[in-house]
Amino acid sequence: MQQSTLQAIQAHAVAEYPRECCGLIVAMAGGEAYVACRNVAATPSEHFRLPAEDYAAAEDLGEVLAVVHSHPNAPATPSDADRVMCEVSGVRWHIVSVGQVTGEAPECADLQSIEPCGYVAPLIGRQFSHGILDCYTLVRDFYERELGVLLNQYDRQDDWWVKGQDLYSIDRLHAEGFELVDTAPRRGDMVLMQVRSPVPNHAGILLGDGQMLHHMHGRLSERVPYGGMWAERTCYIVRHREVRHD
Repeated sequence: MQQSTLQAIQAHAVAEYPRECCGLIVAMAGGEAYVACRNVAATPSEHFRLPAEDYAAAEDLGEVLAVVHSHPNAPATPSDADRVMCEVSGVRWHIVSVGQVTGEAPECADLQSIEPCGYVAPLIGRQFSHGILDCYTLVRDFYERELGVLLNQYDRQDDWWVKGQDLYSIDRLHAEGFELVDTAPRRGDMVLMQVRSPVPNHAGILLGDGQMLHHMHGRLSERVPYGGMWAERTCYIVRHREVRHD
């Protein structure tokens, strides 16, 4: 990375603080340059969402070499979500730490870089990032890795359950190949729960032996006993028609 590019990234990170900045490093005819982009995430101090139109505009300028974003008030250590999305992007990622001492101007600290290397987030112990690593992502990953079943991906806003979207509606689940369970639950069945929401907004997977795998906001994904509050919040349990049991 050229020094001028780094300086442009640091200036953007400071200007956007305490929001996460985001941008792209682009190879142009005159050399590489940093292209500042908008962060349109609903919670920009916690994560970023770079609009597709900003990415397309940068591509019109030249080849996109890297994605850049800042970590306000946190080290530049890449999160699980950063690693997952780096794989999706297919290009290098640079992360810059930016913070502020009371009474002083914000300053950038360390910068760390990652590149696509085949990383996949573990099923247990992954960090939460809504829309990237959340309860539905965990369900999708479990079904693909453990059961060989591919489920569709759906774009979803923060707090989608109070904004008119019903990610776990019976109609959508039927379209994915799920049916309501009217027999004893089995390993691989999906549990749909309602947590302070007008519609089911949380999902887990039964693992057998009274255990459930799930991922709550603000926590690492985990294996927990299925019962108590989780059973009380359960709306229905569904089973995929492609899952075979001996």
